[in-house]
Amino acid sequence: MTTPAKLQVSAFRYRFVVAMFLLGACVLVGRAFYLQILNSDFLQQQGDSRYLRVVQENAVRGMILDRNGAPLAISTPVDSVWAQPDVLAQNREHWYRLAVALDMKSHELTNAVSRFRGREFMYLKRHVTPGLAKKIADMNIPGVYLQREYRRYYPAGSVTGHIIGFTDIDDRGQEGIEYVYEPLLRATPGKTKVLKDRLGNIVESVESIRLPSPGKDIVISVDKRIQYLAYRELKAAVKSNHARSGSVIVLDAETGEILAMANEPSFNPNNRSNFRSRLFRNRAVTDVLEPGSTMKPFTVAAALESGRYTPRSGIDTSPGYLQVGQKTIRDTHNYGWLTLTGIIQKSSNVGVSKIALSMDKDRLWSVLTGAGFGQMTGSQLPGESGGIIHPPSRWVTIDHASLSYGYGISVTPLQLARAYTAFANNGLLVPVTALHQQDEIRYQRVFSAKTASQVRRMLEEAVGVAGTGEAAQVRNYRVAGKTGTVHKIVAGEYSEDNYVSLFAGMAPATNPRLVTVVTIDDPKGDKYFGGLVAAPVFSKVMSGAMRLLNISPDAPVTTDPVIVQARAGGPT
Repeated sequence: MTTPAKLQVSAFRYRFVVAMFLLGACVLVGRAFYLQILNSDFLQQQGDSRYLRVVQENAVRGMILDRNGAPLAISTPVDSVWAQPDVLAQNREHWYRLAVALDMKSHELTNAVSRFRGREFMYLKRHVTPGLAKKIADMNIPGVYLQREYRRYYPAGSVTGHIIGFTDIDDRGQEGIEYVYEPLLRATPGKTKVLKDRLGNIVESVESIRLPSPGKDIVISVDKRIQYLAYRELKAAVKSNHARSGSVIVLDAETGEILAMANEPSFNPNNRSNFRSRLFRNRAVTDVLEPGSTMKPFTVAAALESGRYTPRSGIDTSPGYLQVGQKTIRDTHNYGWLTLTGIIQKSSNVGVSKIALSMDKDRLWSVLTGAGFGQMTGSQLPGESGGIIHPPSRWVTIDHASLSYGYGISVTPLQLARAYTAFANNGLLVPVTALHQQDEIRYQRVFSAKTASQVRRMLEEAVGVAGTGEAAQVRNYRVAGKTGTVHKIVAGEYSEDNYVSLFAGMAPATNPRLVTVVTIDDPKGDKYFGGLVAAPVFSKVMSGAMRLLNISPDAPVTTDPVIVQARAGGPT
């Protein structure tokens, strides 16, 4: 039987338990009121710190277009696979099939996850194919995501590889135009604050911090049609002559714009798996060579400028050689008496050496440096060399003589092409540019208009039927130019079996529009003279270029098969 005392104790316990529950409820309600009403900013901040993120929105890099608007470098959207290391680490059961899909070895994935533990981001594979991107997305692996990026694509491939260059995987210019104009082409990514769920998926875009800014398109001076023509003919010549390498440069004679710049061997910037750093070198601007007989017109121009010579002035080249100190300068034949025109036409080393030795050293040096030798061309292309020309104070007599026919001086093919624009522009040297010219051109006078015209006429004779550059002729056009054949230096001495073959010229000769330089390095076999190796390339490139540019012929059409074949660059 329950006593009153026991009932009193039970009632007390009941009231105590109820009071404790009520007190706990009040504490909870109060705490909730405090956190959600009075101190809500703190909780919001803590939540945001866990699920609010700033993500990057990539923008498109600027296009590179040729002078006619044809795309030479464009960016295409691609996906990259990335992961949250800590989340992926907790889902180890998916690692094997993820590694198989990404063509990775299991230990490579394991090491990557371990190395990036504690971080929020790591790339698994950049720039994947659309098919692989879809496959990864369909796997729905926690902690693995896709990110939209852009990959550079070069429609012309190896044809424009050296002048356009390429970007790295992060879309930053590494070579060529891509490198030089990186500040203009580069895109600025945007930043957006987003809300993510616990799996890392974006739930909501909260705020745009910075809008993405695409890079600027640039129009360069290159004509894709002429570039392809130059590349094709150069590649064929290097192959047929079993040469080591070669370069072709085509300049607009009036503006200095680079219409084409081809090198062989080349590389395909779209195929990164076969990248070899030795192939990236733009030989037309980085490699120096002795220009040989292509330098003779500048020596003759200096002589004409002195007022002591005219195109008909005679020089005795007998007996076909000239002793200068311990060295002997030789011609291929004993030409006897030659005028200045004949010296250029026959490419007489003896004749041009006698002319140079008759002039003050400073005068010759002044003409050569005035034509841009020993200086940068202003193209801004990466790795450009300024060449080498020693001051007159360092010349001994043999240097004075050999410089006149292109030994003892080092130039780049682009320097040589630029120098020949002075003959094409009536004595005015034009700056070189890789951009489509829109600014006012600042010319530099090197020779008088009369001297330039006289030398140009001599260069026409050099490609005539009695000259060394007959194979450079172009049907229906008058051509002016000069061949060059240079012994290469091997192991510190001039080799008897290794040569560089050159041709530098312009057309139409009456009013030159194009200047072209061809260099073929180390041709093998019986044909190694510039007139046999480089001149035919000049003929084919110029013939096609003038047709593409609709340049009017300046020579009468003939049906004589011998002349037609000669003007086309074929054998007679």
